[in-house]
Formats: sequence, structure tokens, C-alpha cells
Amino acid sequence: MNAILQCLLVLAAAAAAPVWAAADSVQRPGDPVIEQVQAAIAAKDWKQAQDVLRSELAKTPANADYHNLFAYSMRMGANPPMDLVFKHYNEALRLDKRHRGAHEYLGEAYLMSGNLGKAKEHLKVLDELCLLPCKEYTALKKAVADYEAKAPKK
Repeated sequence: MNAILQCLLVLAAAAAAPVWAAADSVQRPGDPVIEQVQAAIAAKDWKQAQDVLRSELAKTPANADYHNLFAYSMRMGANPPMDLVFKHYNEALRLDKRHRGAHEYLGEAYLMSGNLGKAKEHLKVLDELCLLPCKEYTALKKAVADYEAKAPKK
């Protein structure tokens, strides 16, 4: 009987996972700002994404998704101001400590700065947040593995 109960719990969790994933996703339907920014990001127009988000953050400073995407667009652009990148990722996490996208991207930013330990801390958080493997965990895990593969051997 115990094995049957465990199977039912796993099946119930798997069925609910898409709902949980949607709650954490940056792709909130109906948010024209997110849609505009995602279009700019898809076109690799980092300046446009930053301009839109800078304006929106002035009006809506308590939006974790905006802070996360603002930091991402700065990080992906030329000569990223890493102090501001870290500031906005951390603000996204202050507003929503379970923001999986911010954990993934902040981990990647730490790798850019050579801080493998901090990147692994965010990977561990994602492992705890994602009941089943999620895209944010998978992406950061790959980035950490790639970083470690390229690191000079001691």
C-alpha cells in the first residue's frame, strides 16, 4: 500500500508541475512590457530591452520579472556593468526569493565573474525549487559544467 501511495503522490506532483512552472515563468500572458522586451531580446537588441525596462522600473519598481530581465539585457550587452547586473538580479530575488529565472541568470553572472562557488549556491537553490528538473536548473547546471570543463586544472 505504501508503494501505491508514493506512486500517486509522484503522479500528482508531476501533473501539477506545469502549473507551478507557469507561476514562476517570466512569460506572463497579457503583459505588453514583457512581450515587448522578449521581442527585443529575441532580436538581440539589448539597448531596446534596457530602455523599455528602465522606463517601466521607474513606474513599477516592485516587479521582479522586470528587474530580472533588465539585469539579463545588461549582462548580454556589450561591456556589462556587472555591479548593476548583480544589483537588479538581487532585487528580483528580494522581491521574489523563488524566482527561478533570477536564480539561473544570477548563477550565470557569477560564472562570468569567475565565482563558481556562488553559481553553485544558486544551482542548489534551483534544485530545491524545482520539484522535477526545470529548464532554469538544467541551463545553470550545463553552464556550471561547461565552466568547470574550461577551468584550468590544478
